[in-house]
Amino acid sequence: MTTEALNPPHAAAPGWLSRVFAGRGGPLAVVVFFLFVLWYLGTVWLNAPLLIDGYERRDVDWSFSQLVEDSMAMERPILPAPHQVAVELDKSILGRKVTSKRSLVYHAWVTLSSTLLGFVMGTVLGIVLAVGIVHVKTLDRSLLPWVIASQTIPILAIAPMIIVVLGNIGFTGLVPKALISMYLCFFPVTIGMVKGLRSPDPLQQDLMRTYSANTNQVFWKLRWPSSVPFLFASLKVAIAISLVGAIVGELPTGAQAGIGARLLVGSYYGQTVQIWAALLTAAAMAGLLVAAMGGLEKLVLKRMGVQG
Repeated sequence: MTTEALNPPHAAAPGWLSRVFAGRGGPLAVVVFFLFVLWYLGTVWLNAPLLIDGYERRDVDWSFSQLVEDSMAMERPILPAPHQVAVELDKSILGRKVTSKRSLVYHAWVTLSSTLLGFVMGTVLGIVLAVGIVHVKTLDRSLLPWVIASQTIPILAIAPMIIVVLGNIGFTGLVPKALISMYLCFFPVTIGMVKGLRSPDPLQQDLMRTYSANTNQVFWKLRWPSSVPFLFASLKVAIAISLVGAIVGELPTGAQAGIGARLLVGSYYGQTVQIWAALLTAAAMAGLLVAAMGGLEKLVLKRMGVQG
């Protein structure tokens, strides 16, 4: 028997490229890199016709390099370059006091407050509806189809009506926007919780009945713990669309503050850089809210003894 057979060689260590792409960071960085490349290419492509038209009207000789340079520095571009948006973000977030009405932090807080209120109301409503649907057959047959049908109506059609009706009875500001957020986010919570509350195996329910467990005990000892993973999966969706609802709710009101108001003002005056800065701020807020919900999920499941 040879030495190699007695001492087989160790498997080759993975290269640095394999190690980089083994986690999430490497693939994510590659995707972000290509998105930035596409963004810069799109900036030149979309802004070029406007610039070329200007060159021709002024009878100016131009080159491709000048076209690229000018497309990256337009004051009101069709599509701003990433570095222009970064400068606007720096100016609007770090360059101003958070209490200033020109600060994106101030506008983000206004939108976040209605988002969180709508999310809490939608979560409570979704859980209550789900519990009723699971335990009352009449509600299962009558209410669930209406819950599903409610989401077929575009929020852009409902939002102005909610604003007008509530405005006539004296509710303005935070509450109407929160109600629009609630309208969007209660649906995934209801559907997720109905599925979660019905997830326990029938044998487990029969076993609890053999122990003379009543309905409340079956709910708290079996149905509710089984539904928690479904609940958090729904909450991650709900918190993101709550933010969308709050932004949409700011559009028809002509609000003076909030991410939606920022988008509206930017569109009025053709400030595309401001619009993109507000959009990226909203995307960052959604990402942070979903990440926070994921962290809460891990904490709760760990306390329940669920192994990840």
